[in-house]
Amino acid sequence: MNVKPLSDRVLILPNPAEEKTAGGLIIPDTAKERPLEGKVVAVGPGTSDVKMEVKVGDQVLYGKYCGQEISVEGVDYLIMKQSDILAII
Repeated sequence: MNVKPLSDRVLILPNPAEEKTAGGLIIPDTAKERPLEGKVVAVGPGTSDVKMEVKVGDQVLYGKYCGQEISVEGVDYLIMKQSDILAII
């Protein structure tokens, strides 16, 4: 991958949206919610004020409306500031 986040930004590969409910019902594409967790793919170097706490390979939780969607080589990613990440799971 040739995307290198700058400053305190993180590149995340969102987990796929759920296809079925717990009861076995299939969820149509129009009703699927955006996933709120994903895998960290790339991390910026940080800044003098912000130390990077996440690293490549971490599974993270992030806010519902956080980040900017980008597409690289046909794969959709989210890029966001480290402060938008809620937790490492």
